[in-house]
Amino acid sequence: MPSPQVTFDFAEISRQIGDATETGTPPVDRWNPNFCGDIDMQIKRDGRWFYCGTPIGRHAMVKLFSSVLWREGEHYFLKTPVEKIGIQVEDAPFHVNHLDVITRDGKPYLQFVTTTEDVVIAGDKHPIRVVSDPETGEPSPYIMIRFGMEALISRNVFYQLVEQASEMLFEGQPAFVVHSGDATFSLGTSA
Repeated sequence: MPSPQVTFDFAEISRQIGDATETGTPPVDRWNPNFCGDIDMQIKRDGRWFYCGTPIGRHAMVKLFSSVLWREGEHYFLKTPVEKIGIQVEDAPFHVNHLDVITRDGKPYLQFVTTTEDVVIAGDKHPIRVVSDPETGEPSPYIMIRFGMEALISRNVFYQLVEQASEMLFEGQPAFVVHSGDATFSLGTSA
């Protein structure tokens, strides 16, 4: 039986999130609201958000919604202290559009920024992985953001990573790899 469609009160969700946190990411991992149904909201592969087929043009609204994203298995939700609402995600719920190489203790680290202003540094908690399309071989690079949710790394940022890559053995295979602190990530095989 399909989930019922629910209406979505933008002002109310803003109030709930504002009540729950003053700064930073809301503690969605500690909230256990009831499922209220699905809404007609979708995050496209390129990171654009749509509500009822119309792009959400206000960046502040998209940023607010992204702060309460939650994943359970292959399903995505907007989760507040009092409700959990299903949404559709075409690929990954976040989209990386900026890369900086920063130095800490003399080591270079890869710092990624999403279109919703999440900032993560590649490492054990934020690994990079690359999946190749089985038909075309085209790579789709991802980095973990939070709560089991990844960001698709934009083509431009991926090219920046490739420029920094070196060739070496990775898990017994010749590969192009990048380093972030003490972590090493494969961008794909070189053979």
